[in-house]
Amino acid sequence: MTGIILSGGRSTRMGKNKAFLRVGGERLIDRTVRLFRAVFREVIIVTASPLDYLDQETIIVTDILPERGALGGIYTGLFYAGEEQAFVAACDMPFLNRSFLEYMASRATGYDIVVPAPTDGLQPLHAVSSRRCLPAIRNLLETNRLKITGFYPGHKLRTISPEVLRSFDPEGRMFMNVNTPEDILKLPSLSDSDRVPKLDIPGGM
Repeated sequence: MTGIILSGGRSTRMGKNKAFLRVGGERLIDRTVRLFRAVFREVIIVTASPLDYLDQETIIVTDILPERGALGGIYTGLFYAGEEQAFVAACDMPFLNRSFLEYMASRATGYDIVVPAPTDGLQPLHAVSSRRCLPAIRNLLETNRLKITGFYPGHKLRTISPEVLRSFDPEGRMFMNVNTPEDILKLPSLSDSDRVPKLDIPGGM
C-alpha cells in the first residue's frame, strides 16, 4: 500500500505552511513522513511547493489538475501511486495512530474505499482509496465538483464504526487537525503512545 500525504493547501487561516508547524517539538511533516515510512512501502507527498520538501525521503509530486483542492490532491497521489491501494491523509494531523493505520490497511482487501465513520461524519482525509477510483475522481475534477466523498457512490465501500474507532482512540484525537494558531494552543499534549520512534523502519505494507 502507498501512503499519500496531502500538503498542498493554502493554509490561509494559519498564515504559514501547516506542514512545518511544530507540535511536541517536531514538525508535522517530519512526524507524518516517519510514521508513513514505517507503515507503507511507498510514500508520496502531494504539494504545490515541491522544493520545500527536498529534505524528505519520499516521492514528491505536484497536482495534475491545479486548484482542485483536496480532491485534486487525492487524484494526483493515486495517479502516481505504485500500489493498487493508498492511504491518504492531510499533513496537519498530529495524532495519526500507527496501529489504526495498520488496521485500516488490513481491512482494505476487496474494497475500493475504507473510511472511518465516527458519529460526526466520514473522515475522507484519513482513508484508503483504490486506483480504481481514478476515473470517477477525474470526472468530478473536470466538472469542478470537488466534494471529497463525491466519488464514493458506485465503489465498494467499507466504513469503520465508531465502536472500533473508540477501541483505538478512546480520547477521540486521531482526526484532530490544525487550521489556525488557536488550534495549536488547544491541542492536547503528545503522550508517549503518540510519539513515533525516530527509527527508519524498512519494509512497510
